[in-house]
Amino acid sequence: MLAKNSKVHFIAIGGSVMHSLALALHQAGIIVTGSDDMIFEPSKSRLAAHGLLPQTIGWKPERVHKDLDAVILGMHAKGDNPELARARELNLPVFSYPEFIYQQSKDKQRIVIAGSHGKTTITSMIIHVLNHWKRSFDFVVGAHLDGFENTVKLSDAPIIIIEGDEYLTSTLDKTPKFLKYHHHIGLVSGVAWDHINVFPTIDEYVKQFDLFADATPKAGGLVYCEEDDLATVICGKQRTDVASIPYQEHPSTISNGNTYLITDHGKVSVKVFGKHNMQNFSGAKMVLDKIGITEEQFYQAIPTFKGARNRLELVNKSNQTVIFKDYAHAPSKLAATTKALKEQFPDRKLVACIELHTYSSLNKKFLSQYSDSFESADLPIVYYNPEIIAHKNLEPISKKEVKAAFNRDDLMVFDDINELEHFLLKQDWKGKNLLMMSSGNYHNLSIKVLSDAILEGSDN
Repeated sequence: MLAKNSKVHFIAIGGSVMHSLALALHQAGIIVTGSDDMIFEPSKSRLAAHGLLPQTIGWKPERVHKDLDAVILGMHAKGDNPELARARELNLPVFSYPEFIYQQSKDKQRIVIAGSHGKTTITSMIIHVLNHWKRSFDFVVGAHLDGFENTVKLSDAPIIIIEGDEYLTSTLDKTPKFLKYHHHIGLVSGVAWDHINVFPTIDEYVKQFDLFADATPKAGGLVYCEEDDLATVICGKQRTDVASIPYQEHPSTISNGNTYLITDHGKVSVKVFGKHNMQNFSGAKMVLDKIGITEEQFYQAIPTFKGARNRLELVNKSNQTVIFKDYAHAPSKLAATTKALKEQFPDRKLVACIELHTYSSLNKKFLSQYSDSFESADLPIVYYNPEIIAHKNLEPISKKEVKAAFNRDDLMVFDDINELEHFLLKQDWKGKNLLMMSSGNYHNLSIKVLSDAILEGSDN
């Protein structure tokens, strides 16, 4: 760990993990500075609350000086960044955030949770159970959890739980982030093509998970969902002195809109639901078993797990309508999330809306991957913002092309947020649920305000 009062500068401090890492170091007594050319909420308010929000937006080479002990480079920063150029000129140590996390956890047992879907939730489940039993551990996770002020913790704990992202490390390093952590125990929840901008073919994407599995050291462990074909092919290979540990969907039952795990100790009530989360429970339990948490301890702790923020998160409800939001954006996530909600409330009509926001989802070459992913929705809706397409320098897409890609004749497609909001507000919501999915923000539409208006107008 860096010594107290060490000086660290963040280039692109406004990123989700970057600002959380900055807060973690600040709270550990490190002197933190940072820059960015754009900072959005909630990063902006969180940095400001701790006195870390840059006084001016933009890159300021003068903020980089010879007394710095480290410079941390965010993925958002470009290769010609003037602050990066200054750091190189001064021969300062420059780290990407995954490299920095590794440097600070070299002496810890490192557990990395990877996968195209489910990695945030599995990581969160593990963190929740360890915290319940007051174990000493550090973590890096991509979503906020109840009971934790930050999404990053670095201390002298003997173990660290890391959500491992397959996206590129930085503008200087095209290696996937999860390869930088050098895991002792790794988990792969499933593999479904994503990030077409950096992995233009499915083979290139799958190769990254192959590298992750192959990086498991002797005497290490590789946990994987054997109900996912690609994860099984990748992780089921014989590796010298590596323990391959498959898992399946946890047995469960649904009664009156509540989900229960079926265990040797009886039924265990849980707050999250869906087949994908039953798989996530099993994956988390397998990892926890490897680090000393018994099955009995797992089942005692997991009922109070409420889920990670924006992962099938309850926004509002009445006697006749429940409104959820979710981070789902890729086809596999869309399919799993809508199916989970429909199975949880089989007697309710499901109105499900997804915002196409990522580079992949707005790319014409990728759109066909969404075919048949919306089968569980009674009323499927797609929203996209043409301004985002232009900002990403992508070829424009039409409503007709979106409808054809999803292969659903009754698909509603909107490219104007006011029209979408008006459409949702005029629906009869009795006996219907709403699911809003996005990795963006629906052009700054407040889903909470929308949900309040829907429930107020439905007279439930």
